[in-house]
Order: sequence, then C-alpha cells, then structure tokens
Amino acid sequence: MSDNAQINQLQKQLAALQAQVDALQQDKQALKEDMVEMQARIDHLLAELKLSKSQKYGKKSEKAPRGTFNEAEQAKSAPKHHKKGKQTLPEDIPREEVEHVLADSSCMCCGNDMHVCGTEESEQVKIIPAKISVIKHKQFKYACRHCENTEIKNKIITASKPKQPIPGSIASAETLAAVVTAKYCDALPLYRQVEIFKRGGLSLSRGTLANWCIKAGAIIKPLVEAMRRHLLAQHSLCADETRVQVLDEPDKKATNQSYMWVYRSNEMSEQPVVVYDYQAGRSRACLKEFLGDYQGYLQCDGYPVYDNVENITPVGCWAHARRKYNDALKAESKNKGRAHKAISFISKLYKLETQAKNKKLSAKKRYQLRQEKAKPILAAFKIWLDEAKIKVTKESHIGKAINYTLNQWDKLNHYIEDGELGIDNNITERDIRPFTTGRKNWMFSQSVNGVEASAILYSIVMTCRANDINPYYYFQHLFKEMPNREENSDLTDLMPWNVQLDFDYN
Repeated sequence: MSDNAQINQLQKQLAALQAQVDALQQDKQALKEDMVEMQARIDHLLAELKLSKSQKYGKKSEKAPRGTFNEAEQAKSAPKHHKKGKQTLPEDIPREEVEHVLADSSCMCCGNDMHVCGTEESEQVKIIPAKISVIKHKQFKYACRHCENTEIKNKIITASKPKQPIPGSIASAETLAAVVTAKYCDALPLYRQVEIFKRGGLSLSRGTLANWCIKAGAIIKPLVEAMRRHLLAQHSLCADETRVQVLDEPDKKATNQSYMWVYRSNEMSEQPVVVYDYQAGRSRACLKEFLGDYQGYLQCDGYPVYDNVENITPVGCWAHARRKYNDALKAESKNKGRAHKAISFISKLYKLETQAKNKKLSAKKRYQLRQEKAKPILAAFKIWLDEAKIKVTKESHIGKAINYTLNQWDKLNHYIEDGELGIDNNITERDIRPFTTGRKNWMFSQSVNGVEASAILYSIVMTCRANDINPYYYFQHLFKEMPNREENSDLTDLMPWNVQLDFDYN
C-alpha cells in the first residue's frame, strides 16, 4: 500500500474517531441538561412536599386549634404571675336574684337573734338550651244581641291575629329565627337541630326545617334586593367566590360545581352590606348579571374574570400576593432571602395601614399618607421585582410569586388612588368563610331553591355581623314585619343601620 493510501486511511479513521468524540460530547451535554432539568424537577417536587406538610401540619394563623374534639383539653391554666380579675357580665342581661339566709340566726356566743348588717354578692351565668314553648292564639268571636233578636241573619266577627310568616304553619317568627340563625350563623346542620329539638320534647323532621328555611328566604328576599341596590350605589365594592355543589340542578350533573359569589361594601363604609349571589357558573356573565350598570372600584383576587369589565376598575389584593411569598418561604430551601425581602416590602405597606387604622384617619388623610409614604415603597419594590425576575426560575415558588406580583402590579397599585379602598380583600374572605365552614358540615345543597334561600339568609347573617347587630333578634323582627309589607314597599326602616330591635329575653 502506497503512502498516500495509508494517509487517506488514517485521515478517515481520525475523522471517524472525531465524529465519535463529537457524538459523545453531545451525549454528555444532553445528559448534563437532563440532569439539570431532573434536579429542577426534584427540587420543585421537594418544595411542593415541604409546602404540603407545612400547610397540613404547620402552625396556622389562628391562635387556638379549631374544629377539634378535645376543645376542653386545649385550655391552659394562666401563669401564676398573671392573675386576672373576675369577668364582669353585661348589664343588659336580665338578672334573677336568689337570697341566701341563715337557717338559724341565733348568735353562737349569747344566743340572741342576729340582725342583717350587709350582703356579699356574686354572679353566675345561667343558660337554658333549646327552651321550647307554645304560643296559643285565641281569637274571640263577637255577635250582636240586638241583631240576634231582630234580624234574620246575625253576622259573627272574629278578632284578627297578626299576619304569620308562614300561614298555616306551626313555625312562629321566633322559631324561624332560631332555626336559620343556628344553621347560617352557627353552621349547625338541620339534622343536628332535629336532635336538639327532640331532646326538648319537640319532634320535627329535617324536611320540615328545610322547607321553613326556603320559605324564610322567600320572606326576606325583597329586603336583600333592597340591600343589593344600596350596595351598588356605593363607589367601591369587594368580591369573592367559592364553590358549592347542588344535586338537583337542571341541565347539570350532580357532581358538577356551582358557585356562591359574595359582594360587600368596602371596609370604610359606614353602612356595610354583604350580599351572597348563587350562580351555576364562574364566568364573567355571572359577575355582570349581578353588577348591572355599576361603575366604580371592585376589589378582588387575581381571577381574570374580574378584569376588563366596562366601567369597573379592578383593585388587587396584597394579602394574596403576600401568601405566595409565604409559600415560597415554607417550600424552598433556596431563595429564602428573596422571599424575606419581598415580604419586608409588603410588611411596610401594611404597617402604614395599621397606623392609619390606629389613628382613625379619614379617607382623605389615608390617601395623603399612601401618596406620601406607600408610593415610594411601591416604586422601590417594583425595581427589586424587575431585577429579581431574571435571576429566578419561573417554575419555582419564588418565581411564581414574583411573576404573580408583576402581572397584578397595576391592580395592586390602585388602592393608593382612593382613601376609602382597602389594601386587601381579606374582609370579603372573612365574609365567605362562614359559608365554607358550613359547607364542611352539609357538603352540598339538595336543590336550587335551597341554595338560593341560603344565599339570601347568609346575606342577612353577614350584614348583621358587619353592622354589629344580633342576627337572631334581627331575623325575629323581619319575620314579624315583612308579612305586613306590601309588594314594592319602602324597606328603608328595616335596614340594619336603621332598625330598632327589642331584645326579649323571656
């Protein structure tokens, strides 16, 4: 073989070896990329697991455990150095006085009778559960003696009784008020109420109580409609929604989810209203159906349905943004410094709100405070977010938190434009929580009529809470007054901030 042939053969072998080396380099690079991707996935899954454990077993925001069976065991004795005085009972609770005298007032020294020289007083609370009684209506009938003797016919007149909330029913206004307050205020399911009434000697079926609730909702519906009109006349609202399952809903499977929407006045409102609205879906059409021609601010979470609605300015919720950084803090071993930094920015904003609340600043003063101090904090936070965004992985918890904040940035900044707006939507979340708590007890609603009645009755309960009035006595007043009102009559005097309630403890 000639030298040229050998050289050509060697060059071919060298080229083949180089090709193998290149292929191995490519495989090595691909393996590196796969390892990086796999490690990122492992880190993400570990973060998810860590967050899940934190949410399940970690310390919650509540100061004491809720929903436990051993609540009596949760009580802790006060430290020896921390002595509390005896609790003073409210003066408006009625008193019954029990006198204790000596059986023998003879003096142990001389045998003469002792005289009273003073008293020692103490008080205890007396609670009588499920006190059941019967109202017996006795309508007297009247006839005319003269007509009896002189006329062929004698007309008998029967004294009328007040209009009843449910004509022909054994349910009084007090009974309806007790049932709906127990269910919608105290999350006590109807089957448990049946057992409570049975212990008190009254046998009622669950179906009867459910029917009463539906009819109670129908009685109060005109008032809730008036509350809705009052709500939509305000310049800013808050909104939220949560799922609800309705078994017998037309054109839907029993397993499909429907939604309970909640709208309420902003936290600065002097006449707050909370209105629950049941809808079969969670679309923008549901929102528009309730709001109608409303114009103004709407504070909500980041759900896109609230965006791009005509004449409405969406206001973001800083509590939602902060939660995402808290999740990143719990989930990820890396990047904790960024989560801490973001939370520190948000904490500064909340500190200003606390100052405004403690000083009871007017809306105008609150606006000035935000413009002067919150605006610079927001500007610095935005610069930090833009710089941090390019340094983190999008799929990480801190990456998701930063991207959420930037995507919601305009909405999150709207609250500084008006002193009547809140920094977050927590007030509405608190108003929807009683429904979610109750949902854990009864899981689903049987019918559309039932869930619509629930929406009406929850509206009354939560509006009572917002106005600091007792829902039982308010329901009792409404069930006595509403049957006497004509259709489309003015209900202004029945609004929670106008109504005068008589507290009957007997």
